[in-house]
Amino acid sequence: MKETSIILSGFGGQGTLFAGQVLAYAALDNGLNVTWIPSYGPEMRGGTANCTVIISDEKIGSPLVRNPDVSVVLNLPSLDKYEKLTRPGGVLVANSSLINRGLDRDDLEHLYIPANEIAEEIGLGRMANMVMIGGTLRLAPVLPLEVVKQALAEHIPERHRRTLPMNFDAMDRGYAFAEAQFLPGSRSLDFGT
Repeated sequence: MKETSIILSGFGGQGTLFAGQVLAYAALDNGLNVTWIPSYGPEMRGGTANCTVIISDEKIGSPLVRNPDVSVVLNLPSLDKYEKLTRPGGVLVANSSLINRGLDRDDLEHLYIPANEIAEEIGLGRMANMVMIGGTLRLAPVLPLEVVKQALAEHIPERHRRTLPMNFDAMDRGYAFAEAQFLPGSRSLDFGT
């Protein structure tokens, strides 16, 4: 596995920081090196929040990322910022429920996923972050989906354990939505899994 940098960004309260933590725990639990750095405005809920996750099987030289390999954006301000910064040939996964424009670039693998609508079908709108994780893992398989689910089960706070089945459903639906966007036999990007 090569080093892979992932930015997750959205409004405060959308669960972007938690989604990044789940990826970081999954990587740690599987013996990989990880950094997780959160960033959020003073408003928190409703303001912008993002985190950077770096996953590698070697030592990580710096936790700072200028041009992420993968950008997971849950709202339009995040797309406006991270579309420009994602490395050429990288991956961008966007929440089409809250984003009303296409990409300006043509050098990114990308997926638009209606995460809010899918989460509402499950019955809990705040599961959009897990829908996005599922879709991202289909396009950029930096970790197997089952490994991420296991990490969530082991690290979710006790007060939220009752939501595990919905979280798993959200990840599965995001993955399935992404899978349906590609023809059989189409490629995912190679992240060394």
